[in-house]
Amino acid sequence: MKFKSDRCDKSGTAGKRRGRPPAFNREEVLEKAARLFWSRGYEGTSIADLTRAMGITPQSLYAAFHSKADLYREALKWYGSTQGTLSADALDAPDVLETLAAWLDSQASAFAEAETPPGCMISTAVLGCAEENDPIARQVSYLRTATITRIRDRLERARSEGELAAGTDTTAIARFVGAIIQGMSVQARDGATHSDLAAVARLASIEIRRHRAARTHR
Repeated sequence: MKFKSDRCDKSGTAGKRRGRPPAFNREEVLEKAARLFWSRGYEGTSIADLTRAMGITPQSLYAAFHSKADLYREALKWYGSTQGTLSADALDAPDVLETLAAWLDSQASAFAEAETPPGCMISTAVLGCAEENDPIARQVSYLRTATITRIRDRLERARSEGELAAGTDTTAIARFVGAIIQGMSVQARDGATHSDLAAVARLASIEIRRHRAARTHR
């Protein structure tokens, strides 16, 4: 994720920054915060936890990110742009069923990756929370729903183009894919290995491919 920054010209008269510039790299501390949120969840991560992991003071955190909620929103964007989410380009590629199968397989690997927290930061985030955190819960729910909607829309296009069988329930398939992603994420957090999750992804892929339209041989 790129952030705009104010810059001065050589004379120091244009684009002059007010106050002292931050003494840290914003993108680096954002990544540290995102990984902590990913590991502990929104409510399980305190401001003290964040400042310790980011290596900055509470004052610097609030000056740069305004609030814990705003920092979490930026962390979600970081995750979406760096961690192998289903991009528009990938979803728009020919053969959507193979795209979805490949995505499930890649996520099975990513969720069990040793160098990152287990599971998906978005798919199982903020499923239950205190009332004051409802806005965050709604935002994460929106992200999950938006992914399912994008998959459904692409499947509907594939059905209209004859790639899927005429009676295919595109909404059910899209929700099935979402459920597999969420289930693998939970199991990864419970200690499932890459091998465990890859087996689930393979079975899910068999079900997805079952809806391909029969080919007519001439």
